Amino acid sequence: MPLIAALLGWCFVYLALQLLFHPLRPKKMAGFLLQGLIPKQQIKISEKLGAFAASLLSMQEIAEKITHPDNVKKIMPQAEEHIDHFLRVKLVKSMPVVGMFVGDKTINSLKSLFIAELEELFPAIMKNYIGRLQEGFDIEKMVTGRLSALPPELIEKTFLEATRKERRIAGCIGALMGFTIGIIQLLIMQLVAR
Repeated sequence: MPLIAALLGWCFVYLALQLLFHPLRPKKMAGFLLQGLIPKQQIKISEKLGAFAASLLSMQEIAEKITHPDNVKKIMPQAEEHIDHFLRVKLVKSMPVVGMFVGDKTINSLKSLFIAELEELFPAIMKNYIGRLQEGFDIEKMVTGRLSALPPELIEKTFLEATRKERRIAGCIGALMGFTIGIIQLLIMQLVAR
């Protein structure tokens, strides 16, 4: 009896996990419309996850991160390289007369001025840009839309891959509980038989 109860416990857990996804598409059985819990609630789950993702990340936080002085300093070497190239190559090509009168000392002075101006200007431009971007950028809506559009088969596959170990443990716990219930039933039957 304990072994049969253990098998039933394992089967119960296996069946419960199967009912999370199956049937993937709505099916009529005995007059009832059946569908797995996750596919049936995919839109509601997507909405909840979208709201959760939006609560974790705001455009204000993104703006603060991008415009932080440490991050601005990280992009300045690349900006300096472009400014140097502009002053030494592009300016001379487009205005050869100016190129004849501008030497290294003047180019370096201009480059320093441009870099200093960029360090002040960049955070203001980025905050302004992110402010405008925020109007058309809804994290909650994006996450909800993408999760709602995922095929149930992909969600199931991802779930099964991510929970392989946990599903085995759940099956073992179900079998152990069934085995324990079987032993308790066996003890009760022996006590009653006496």
